[in-house]
Amino acid sequence: MKIDLNFPPFQQDLFSLDKTQLTAFVKSVKIINKMDLRQVRQSSGLNLEKIKNLKTSNGKTLYSIRMSKSFRAVICIEDDFIRFISLHPDHDSAYK
Repeated sequence: MKIDLNFPPFQQDLFSLDKTQLTAFVKSVKIINKMDLRQVRQSSGLNLEKIKNLKTSNGKTLYSIRMSKSFRAVICIEDDFIRFISLHPDHDSAYK
């Protein structure tokens, strides 16, 4: 997988993380970077979930992925890219 961290709202979220959250994020991204899409989808540790009530402005599906036990990210999968859209240290806010 190729990882895209260039979405401006995501970068604002990234730069506002505390040290513990940033460490968890980097650890998870390193794991994702070594996987293919099938492995990401099947990983119980990452717990990839389709977000039913949200889509991108061009109609792409959004997913929630676990960064830690209490911290999730919203991503979009396009071909062999995982594009990070937002980060949610408050786990439940990923679905709103």
